[in-house]
Amino acid sequence: MELSDRELFIEQVREHHASLRGFVRSLGVDPLWVDDVAQEAFIVAYNRLEEFDRDRDFGAWLRGIARNLVINERRKDARRKRILSDNLTDVLLSTSSVSDAEEKEIGDRGLAKLVALRQCLQSLPEKSMRMLKARYEDENSAQDIAEEFAMNPPAVRKALERTRTALRQCMEQKMQVATG
Repeated sequence: MELSDRELFIEQVREHHASLRGFVRSLGVDPLWVDDVAQEAFIVAYNRLEEFDRDRDFGAWLRGIARNLVINERRKDARRKRILSDNLTDVLLSTSSVSDAEEKEIGDRGLAKLVALRQCLQSLPEKSMRMLKARYEDENSAQDIAEEFAMNPPAVRKALERTRTALRQCMEQKMQVATG
């Protein structure tokens, strides 16, 4: 009796479930997400079952699918980090000018945030402002900034963290006042 594709798939899931989870974990996936990635790999495999060549190793095919899922997730994560990392977007906004057309596009709340950010940046000590510009405008590393300011890199990172926190708190206060 020949097994149906569905029965074969169920058998393969049972056989490869533990090893696939181990493989996903070995790719550096957060332990909380290993089961989700493995499950997603099985779903993709099931949806593409007609593409599977029965002469090939099913486990290797599954690992390839899981590997591609992890690669895609890393790309998505990298894009999110480029946009959201360390309030970089807010800091960069402060160095750009906004035209009348852009003001309309940003909207009232966005414009109020931009005004608040600019006011908060102006209230920073000169050294903090210079460090922000060195990091975000000139894209210098913590090591480069440390040399410029006669500090060590961990102290630079801590100073930048404190400056970002101060900016965020200042902006929150200004936005509360603006919204009443």
